[in-house]
Amino acid sequence: MSMESVAWDTMYKSSTSPTQRRLTRDSRTTLRRIMGFVAPHRARITVFLLLSVGAAVLTVLTPILAGRVVDLITAGGPTAGIVWLAVAIAAIALLESAVSLVVRWLSATLGEGLIFDLRRTVFDHVQQMPVAFFTRTRTGALVSRLNNDVIGAQRAFSDTLSGVVSNAVTLLLTVTVMVAISWQITVLTLILLPVFIIPARRMGSRMAALARESASYNAAMSSQMTERFSAPGATLVKLFARPADESSEFAERAERVRDIGVRRAMLQAVFFNALMLVSALALALVYGLGGYLAVRGTLEAGAVVSMALLLTRMYAPLTALANARVEIMSALVSFERVFEVLDVEPLIADKPGAVDAPDGPASLSFVDVDFAYPSADKVSLASLEEVAQLDNRGGEQVIDGVTFTVEPGRMLALVGSSGAGKSTIAQLATRLYDVDAGSIRLNDNDIRDLTAASLHRRVGLVTQDGHLFHDTVRANLLLANPSATDADIDEALRRARLHDVIASLPEGLETVVGERGYRLSGGERQRLTIARMLLAAPSVVILDEATAHLDSTSEAAVQAALAEALAGRTSIVIAHRLSTIRDADEIVVLEEGRVVERGRHTALLAAGGRYAELYHTQFADQAA
Repeated sequence: MSMESVAWDTMYKSSTSPTQRRLTRDSRTTLRRIMGFVAPHRARITVFLLLSVGAAVLTVLTPILAGRVVDLITAGGPTAGIVWLAVAIAAIALLESAVSLVVRWLSATLGEGLIFDLRRTVFDHVQQMPVAFFTRTRTGALVSRLNNDVIGAQRAFSDTLSGVVSNAVTLLLTVTVMVAISWQITVLTLILLPVFIIPARRMGSRMAALARESASYNAAMSSQMTERFSAPGATLVKLFARPADESSEFAERAERVRDIGVRRAMLQAVFFNALMLVSALALALVYGLGGYLAVRGTLEAGAVVSMALLLTRMYAPLTALANARVEIMSALVSFERVFEVLDVEPLIADKPGAVDAPDGPASLSFVDVDFAYPSADKVSLASLEEVAQLDNRGGEQVIDGVTFTVEPGRMLALVGSSGAGKSTIAQLATRLYDVDAGSIRLNDNDIRDLTAASLHRRVGLVTQDGHLFHDTVRANLLLANPSATDADIDEALRRARLHDVIASLPEGLETVVGERGYRLSGGERQRLTIARMLLAAPSVVILDEATAHLDSTSEAAVQAALAEALAGRTSIVIAHRLSTIRDADEIVVLEEGRVVERGRHTALLAAGGRYAELYHTQFADQAA
């Protein structure tokens, strides 16, 4: 590495280091976990380190041979010796290039392999997290762990590991050879080292402060753009005539980033020129003192050349090693942030010996079920919520002693005030959460004794938001059944009353639906989620207010699709439409997490209880 490269690298790493701390007990624990994580790569790491040592040895040989060439030239020959030395220098250069390429290949494969392993491990782990984890976590913070922190951890192997080993060997060999040639010159050149390192440290802290300030303004601009460039955000700005104000606010932040950029550029230029000056002074010292000693006859001319070349190879590894602590601490912080996510235990997991849910018609029973949503410390991290301390409130019971059974092929309607626990029942039935007491049974099996994958194949849930991925219609449908044929897809679309709509699209099934399906209407999105559920063909269907946000025309189409979806299936319907409730085989009324009434529509209405109150306040206008 050249002096120029070291100058830039030193300043960059000093300015971007997230912490300056000692190796604590927690750090040693992290190191042990890292060693366990990289154990499968031990053989490749060994070869990598050995080749790094070999490259360091080759680095020192060239200056020595160059000095011998100068000595032979000044001595007048022999020419054959000069030629063979030149050939040796060329051979070493070729060998050094070859070794460098192999080392770089090993570095890349180790680093990229580590990125792959870490990302896959974190991704798989996060997918096992309960829904509560995602409702609290900021998506950007979580994505950052999979990108920035994983890459930061990878640098420990692609850069730091080889750098520490090769630089240590290079420095040891270089100083040894220089001392053997002239200990006086070596000592004087080392005296200049603090002039090289101290400015880097001080400049690095100033650069870090500017970098953090710039990142803050850039983040603010990104947030503003993300919100204002979305369809709802752009509409809101236009409706309140705020484009000029938004532009002014954005320009103020952008102007600050511009000014910081100019300051950083000037600091970099001053720092770079100062370090190049130190390098030039060190070389001048070698040539001046070395030349003086050569003229006096106490040092050969070739030794002066060797010392000058060795000097350029000494400052680089010495400075790099001085910054190794920064690199190691940075890598440890990245690993710790990755391990922090991996240490969050999933609340929902298959128990040992879990069995697959049985095929065929199924009953679903709640047996004296109690449930309270978990507190934040059980499902989240403060750093992922971007708060100083987690809100640990929680544990208030939202489901209290709920018992009911839906027999195969029958429909049960859940009604109640907002917040009564209806959606919680749906989430418990699909095991997005586990009950605190009691049990939920699919036929005669406690759902906690079943594998999650088989349970979700047998119990389907259609929510009111009709979420779709930014992908094609086909891909969104195949999410439910990857083996579905085109005929299966066409049949599902027909039953969902959506076949003609999809056929009319320019690219048909290959049409990209947009983020969250926003290129489709609300009714079309909901019918597409119903078609997806039909492809999954579950035994039990749960509808969580699937028509809550639709107009009357869309609702009619969705209701027709739902009739197809529910035919012959066990179903729980969380409804706000009277027509759905009237068709139910049983109605369960929830209030504050308790079952307060149950029965059929006519009987409950005649009883004059809570259902009758809900009917007159929420459903009477629909009956008119």
